[in-house]
Amino acid sequence: MDDGTTGIFMGGGGTGYATPQHLRFDYANRHGLIAGATGTGKTVTLQIMAQGFADAGVPVFLSDVKGDLSGLARPGSADQKLHGAFTERADKIGLDLVYEAAPVVFWDLWGETGHPVRATVSEMGPLLLSRLLDLSDAQEGVLNIAFRVADEQGLALLDLKDLQALLVWVGENRRELSLRYGNVSTASVGAIQRRLLTLEGEGGALLFGEPALELSDLMRRDDDGRGIVNILSADRLMSSPRLYATFLLWLLSELFEQLPEVGDPDKPKLVFFFDEAHLLFDDAPRALVEKVEQVARLIRSKGVGVYFVTQNPDDIPEDILGQLGNRVQHALRAFTAKDRRALRQAAQNYRENPDFEIEDAIREVGVGEAVTSFLERKGIPGVAQRTLIRPPASQLGPITAAERREVIAASPLAGRYDDTVDRESAFEILARRAEAAARDAARAEAEEEEAETAAREYKAGRRYTGGRVSRSTSRSRRTDSVGEAFAKSLARSLGSKAGRSIVRGVLGGLFRGR
Repeated sequence: MDDGTTGIFMGGGGTGYATPQHLRFDYANRHGLIAGATGTGKTVTLQIMAQGFADAGVPVFLSDVKGDLSGLARPGSADQKLHGAFTERADKIGLDLVYEAAPVVFWDLWGETGHPVRATVSEMGPLLLSRLLDLSDAQEGVLNIAFRVADEQGLALLDLKDLQALLVWVGENRRELSLRYGNVSTASVGAIQRRLLTLEGEGGALLFGEPALELSDLMRRDDDGRGIVNILSADRLMSSPRLYATFLLWLLSELFEQLPEVGDPDKPKLVFFFDEAHLLFDDAPRALVEKVEQVARLIRSKGVGVYFVTQNPDDIPEDILGQLGNRVQHALRAFTAKDRRALRQAAQNYRENPDFEIEDAIREVGVGEAVTSFLERKGIPGVAQRTLIRPPASQLGPITAAERREVIAASPLAGRYDDTVDRESAFEILARRAEAAARDAARAEAEEEEAETAAREYKAGRRYTGGRVSRSTSRSRRTDSVGEAFAKSLARSLGSKAGRSIVRGVLGGLFRGR
């Protein structure tokens, strides 16, 4: 597609669409925006950019929300429906159209339409997990305490069962933990556990575990030096928008944490496309928005370019929108007063062009056309141009399931992430501790019970002393006569004052009767 020396040829602008419009590689890490209403050509623009970066040796990561971007793995064809229109457009903008595919690796959270992609709970961290689980401030505080305890006690948090087991332990030891870290309530622990169950039902359990994704596997090149286009299958993932947005933000954060500083390179080390970007910011807490803003501001020095793809620029917080230097604005529709305000605001984000009104152009551009502005020398925003976007070199639309399986089987990463690994972590360690505690408790209970039994026998005079026991026989038994029995009874009675009184009374009566 491109020779890799100037930038990605995006199309023709100006009079008769004869002026080439390039996205310069040396400013591609200054981030970008692809916006426009549904059906105006955003996905094709993303496809063109991704393949342009790949041809220049820049690896790419993107999410395929509708399945259309899988076409990057196959070259376009003269047999395709739009070949005639593509050829005509290429002639108009001065493009020698050559069909070719890009090197592609497919990823899938469920491991069905791509290689499985996983992260550990520890890598995700409490901030992103709180966002994923939609926790309150109090619940997020308890989750932070749980992570702190795991760090202090060497408990590896790899998958969801590790976190669930740790929360059970935190709940059981809440009194001691509350004295040290602050209030830990059973209500908060229970609420987090319920959210984890919901996450499991949405497929979140598949995201957490090992082997975790190695970032180096996203930054590969093929044997010809072309960057690999990593495509995350997100059509099914979109049914859980929080899971989708949190995973992509985690990936962006990991890139920021792990990659070295490179300043302003001649071309990016990696380009990251965030499709349906509004999902990241919908109902997001301020702390999370600040995290995204920080990452977007600083990650460019790591050589990473981030491109947000959304319907309206208004979906992106202003502090982040101001950092997006390269912009492709497809048509926006203005049916309501709110739409007109958004259109006016979108037009104000561009450097004015005396040849046309930007607000009118954004409203009027057709499918495959856009208002563009790319950074020029010294990072200055280019004048807005009404640009006819070039045709894609790869297939427009999705590939077949059989073709996808062929690509997965031929992948250099085939088999690396297929089987899960369940090494010893918090779940096993806490289970072993619980078993040991149960054994100790049973032993202590048995010892206590034995001691109580011995004490009772001692008090009852039945404790065995080890001496000889005399054997009684029938010969030693002797039956008292009636007189002897009466004498013994009389002796016992005389031993008490009341008994003596009764006897005297009885005897006196007998003598008087005589």
